[in-house]
Amino acid sequence: MSDFTPDTDALLMQFNKLMQDLLRGTMNRNTFRPWEIDLLLDIEHCNLRDGNRREILRRYQKAVQRNVDRGSSSLLRLSEYLERNRVRREKRAADAGQGAAVPAGSFDDRD
Repeated sequence: MSDFTPDTDALLMQFNKLMQDLLRGTMNRNTFRPWEIDLLLDIEHCNLRDGNRREILRRYQKAVQRNVDRGSSSLLRLSEYLERNRVRREKRAADAGQGAAVPAGSFDDRD
């Protein structure tokens, strides 16, 4: 992902347009920048469930915005965002004295 332009505002605007297309479910173009292809492949690799896909992508988009606002010169990948969330959940569970965290989406049949 080294093909970024130095103008982070333009980059963020392009990213938001890409995310809008994904959230809408329609791609009205057939050419993409290399960094867009990298992000699309990463999103596809994450295998999001249809039910949660839109909400996760919305939250991811907000996280990218916050990351850029904090001075990052590169865009956060969805896989990195999901990993950070997983680590945070596990840390919160451990801090709350719950021991090992139960992975999201699984059921814990302990009483």
